[in-house]
Amino acid sequence: MKNPRHKAPQSGDEAIYQALLRAIVEHQLVPGCRLPEEALAEAFGVSRTGIRNVLQRLAAVQLVVLLPRRGAQVAMPSQEEARDIFRTRALLEVANLPQVLAHCQPPHLAALGELAQQERHARGRGDGPVAIRLSAEFHIQLQAISGNQVLTGMVTRLCQRSSLVIAAWGAPWRQGCRCDDHQSLIALLRGGDLQRLSDALTHHFDTIVASLCFERGGVTLPDFTRLFAAGPREL
Repeated sequence: MKNPRHKAPQSGDEAIYQALLRAIVEHQLVPGCRLPEEALAEAFGVSRTGIRNVLQRLAAVQLVVLLPRRGAQVAMPSQEEARDIFRTRALLEVANLPQVLAHCQPPHLAALGELAQQERHARGRGDGPVAIRLSAEFHIQLQAISGNQVLTGMVTRLCQRSSLVIAAWGAPWRQGCRCDDHQSLIALLRGGDLQRLSDALTHHFDTIVASLCFERGGVTLPDFTRLFAAGPREL
């Protein structure tokens, strides 16, 4: 029997996809950043065809846009799109809370608590990229408790796009969600009060949208070779 924890080796394209996905989610590649095929091919030591395939996959999940005669760049959500992403997340995640409560067990609460603690530590040491990733993982794991894999997949994609919104429009001091909100959600989940939990999660999203600052500066081209020198990592 195969070890369920064992992961099959990633293909070259998949490893590059995961590396670029992680860099976008963690704000190392910010909205509007150009993604030249030649520079990326050199950084990863692959052909431009391989990079083009990866960029097309990222475009399919709306994290990258492909512009005729201008190449690829990290997607830049509009103000209305930014609001709609969080509105949609609120609709899906709050609506799924009854199933989350119905399936929640002590190990789920422990796992969420560990994520919230890791997020708090990341913020404390000023590690914004890790805090952002852990914030998204908290919401994904919360919804995964329900056992609804389709909805969890949708929330995963929306969390990735939420990271673009925060990178583009978030206040300079904001690095994802407020981790004290996550601790409060865990306490309410443990208490089993659906109405209070629903109200708190709705308020959580309202607070994020209210914190968005619809101004931003210019975008510079990163050093791809330095950024990906350690090799691809899975998100």
